[in-house]
Amino acid sequence: MEIRKLGRYELIAELGKGAMGVIYKATDPLLSRTVAIKTINMAVDAGEMADYESRFYQEARAAGGLNHPNIVTIYDIGKSGTVAYMAMELLDGKELRSLMTPGKPQSVARAIDIAAQVAEGLNYAHQHEVVHRDIKPANIMIVRDGLVKIADFGIARMRTAEVQTHAGVMMGSPRYMSPEQVAGNRAEPRSDIFSLGVILYEMLTGKPPFTGEDINSMMFQILNLTPPAPSSLNPKVPAMLDLIVTRALAKTPDERYQDARRFAVELRECGRMLDAAASQSPAATTTGQPAFSVMDDEPAKQLMANEPPSTRSSDSETDTHEMAPAVGLSQAFDSLDATMRLAAQTGVTEELRDYAITQKMKILERTDVRGTVVGTSTFDHRSPLQHLQREGWSLHDKQIFAASVIAAIIIAVSIVMA
Repeated sequence: MEIRKLGRYELIAELGKGAMGVIYKATDPLLSRTVAIKTINMAVDAGEMADYESRFYQEARAAGGLNHPNIVTIYDIGKSGTVAYMAMELLDGKELRSLMTPGKPQSVARAIDIAAQVAEGLNYAHQHEVVHRDIKPANIMIVRDGLVKIADFGIARMRTAEVQTHAGVMMGSPRYMSPEQVAGNRAEPRSDIFSLGVILYEMLTGKPPFTGEDINSMMFQILNLTPPAPSSLNPKVPAMLDLIVTRALAKTPDERYQDARRFAVELRECGRMLDAAASQSPAATTTGQPAFSVMDDEPAKQLMANEPPSTRSSDSETDTHEMAPAVGLSQAFDSLDATMRLAAQTGVTEELRDYAITQKMKILERTDVRGTVVGTSTFDHRSPLQHLQREGWSLHDKQIFAASVIAAIIIAVSIVMA
């Protein structure tokens, strides 16, 4: 006989079926509201029933404590006979699975927005120590105004804890499992990030990154295969998004995003850059597609390499180095004068003066009122015009250059010997 009531909930219609039970539309007469009822079949061996039921309630209570715009709200949990159930908000929308057509990628902007919302919901759940463990398109709902909701928190553990039937057949698709889950290790928050990376890849390319002919080959690919960059299958995908997907799909959890918040932040940053490119490029108005010239490899790599805080200092500081004049020697620069100043600071003035005398170079000293030497220069009877008219290096120029070289050598030796 068809069930018409679960606990106090009156069943109105069947909305769908899953591997673990049936989803109903129902009413709560106590609160006069329409809800969705998701059932979990508890008909297992009597010896396993107590443990199975205990874990279900534990997970359901944890999920019931989550309150976030991107997570389906759970109102109540209960049990009727061998059927456990959850009462949750009824969503007017569609599963992401029904919106994904093989071979037809989602728009880049839409894929980024959906993935970012899921990442934000996951980050909230992970902060409350709840791991979903079964992120896949069937558990992501798209509702009004593009709002994204993650479903099945609470029963995801039940599905993955009992991944095999008595015949040894894996329940559900392993396509979105992380490598550590495939290897039989415990799922963690970064496992959810990998699963979301698989979904993002599929939305961008129209095909999943791992496509084995059977479960064994698919699991082998998840553990060992690095899929091609999304841009190689969809040229509209910018380089930065390639890098984001690559990081999310890293085989080792330590090489992935360490939290879903960072994943969401970089997705949002990528979306903003795409919006800026679309608004600034003439091609955007003529073709309807954003131009990705601002998304070259190098800027994308720099963004991925740096941990972008909420406000980077480089964003608020004025970049003045491009306007600064080129640095060069002043036309009034006196090489011998500078050399003598340096010699005075290093204690080799006498050595340099003796060399100048042997070379018949007259050094004129400038002193202040106290008689302290403040500068030197060489005396030359030629006029400035004669200096400008000479071609090549004169003897005087050579003497100055030689004196500078000797002074540099003497200074270097004095530093080494000090």
